[in-house]
Amino acid sequence: MRTFRIGLVIAALLGVADIAAAIAGGGDTPPLPVAAAAVALGLITLVAVGYGWRGRRSAVATVVVTRVLSALGAVPAFFADDVPAAFVASAAVLVVLTAVVAALLAPRLRRRPATV
Repeated sequence: MRTFRIGLVIAALLGVADIAAAIAGGGDTPPLPVAAAAVALGLITLVAVGYGWRGRRSAVATVVVTRVLSALGAVPAFFADDVPAAFVASAAVLVVLTAVVAALLAPRLRRRPATV
């Protein structure tokens, strides 16, 4: 139970980070479609974390899916030539934390044995 809640908290922090990175000021903001997708994934994650905290298994699956999609969106940072090192490092942290979230939440996604 404790690891499950830790996974949800990390997922919520990643969702907030998605939103913050997309709307943060500065010269290195992502293109509008990328920012909109990041905000959408962050918001969906936050809503699903709330429902997942209350025990809804479908919400936990939604959290895992949105986090994996967000991590997949960060993968091009590893292959593009003009990406600053700080962005590559943050993409690496995102991918690792997403794997941690998936591992912490995966046991909750298993079907429970039917009671007779």
